[in-house]
Amino acid sequence: MRVLVVEDQARMAELIRRGLVEEGYAVDVATCGVDAVWRATETAYDAIVLDVVLPDIDGFAVCARLREGDRWAPVLMLTARDAVHDRVRGLDTGADDYLTKPFAFGELLARLRALTRRGPRRRPVTVTVGELSLDPASHVVRRAGQVVELTPKEFSLLEYFMRNPGTVLTRGQILEHVWDYAYDGDSNVIEVYVRYLRRKIDLPFGTRSLETVRGVGYRLSGGDPG
Repeated sequence: MRVLVVEDQARMAELIRRGLVEEGYAVDVATCGVDAVWRATETAYDAIVLDVVLPDIDGFAVCARLREGDRWAPVLMLTARDAVHDRVRGLDTGADDYLTKPFAFGELLARLRALTRRGPRRRPVTVTVGELSLDPASHVVRRAGQVVELTPKEFSLLEYFMRNPGTVLTRGQILEHVWDYAYDGDSNVIEVYVRYLRRKIDLPFGTRSLETVRGVGYRLSGGDPG
């Protein structure tokens, strides 16, 4: 397994590198963000150990650039910061796990093992279907680059459709994932919210992406001209 360690503190970088090598890993070290992006773009790493605080661009920017560049090696972020908002930001930029300094090396190894079992599969931060894009972290939806204002429940419903593009979703599935089985309100709530979505994501753009499959449910397509 080949791992990239991104750490600007020479002593810490060497400790991590030596420990991983002793465990049988092949290890490369980058001491700045720009070098990390270049290395991870040119080499198919099995995992990346990424410090947040770097001398040029920080670890958040490194992770975001890699994901934007379609590089999906699992990322374990390291930082001395323990604020919740830093952990949230790291995960929202595409990191897979987070470890706060100081840490036990055994825990780092265990987290790396868990990450490498997942492999380098696509895990985009932004969900995209045709001209529709949805950012779960910022709660921003765009169609053809134009922001579409949605309520929280409309956003949740659209996210469920966008994570299952081209799939016919039944009323039961939608209630379970967007409302839950305990919902006992208006039985027409799904039809009502689908209508709301169509008025916002389709009608203004002359498209027909949210389709009704009679007797079954609804399906989100890439969006055909209206």
